[in-house]
Amino acid sequence: MITLPSPSPHIQAFLEGSTAWLVLDRPERRNALNAGMWAAIPPLMKSLDDHADVRVIVIRGAGSEAFAAGADISEFGVARNDAAAAAAYERLNGEAFAAIRVARKPVIAMIQGFCIGGGLAIALACDLRIADDSALFALPPARLGLAYPLDGLRDLVAAVGATAAKEMIFTARRLSAEEALRLGLIGRLASDIASETAALCADIAAGAHLTIAHAKRAIDMVAARPGHAAADEVAALAARCFDSADYAEGRAAFAEKRKPAFRGV
Repeated sequence: MITLPSPSPHIQAFLEGSTAWLVLDRPERRNALNAGMWAAIPPLMKSLDDHADVRVIVIRGAGSEAFAAGADISEFGVARNDAAAAAAYERLNGEAFAAIRVARKPVIAMIQGFCIGGGLAIALACDLRIADDSALFALPPARLGLAYPLDGLRDLVAAVGATAAKEMIFTARRLSAEEALRLGLIGRLASDIASETAALCADIAAGAHLTIAHAKRAIDMVAARPGHAAADEVAALAARCFDSADYAEGRAAFAEKRKPAFRGV
């Protein structure tokens, strides 16, 4: 395991083989994110994404009680005490969400326990979401009187559709993992989340890296996700796939009836 230095004592970042881990580590507060944690996410995501050995990034909470119970509301008396302060705070967590969305490598949210508010926004910024049956989801802005960020709403609507998104915001009701799966808030409900997440990471790592990088950018462009790549960048990534040694390796492996050994070149 390779551990990366973190700007926050409450976020861990480390590598295990081809999988990178970003761990929200404040279990005494159900991993609620303070300002220092929000600020630490962009540089850590960049470090993990830039590492040559990394094929997939997993975000999870420390322990099993919570993925993240949202932003630390105890900071709101100062951080969100008026419109100007709220805008500054939203820039801070907006940069965290953006860093997750624009990562070149696939990002998975591994969800156990509470996944509330800003915690759910982090999960929605990821490419894939896997949860076990302990997971609980909610968006509580209507209980706090604050406005939910527009990019976060785009992520939510992309996952569950406009009608379900409105109900979640209007009611602030907690959703079980089964309800979340039915709505499309998560993509997979795991009986053994550790082993199923590891298997998902292994499946992704075994694929052609350039193909996956292109697919992520292309799908985000088609879905009009916040911060998506331009069409010319997506086209260049497609051309790079067809010019790559991995494309030649994939064809050869298919003809020889063996598993391909992709190198990302």
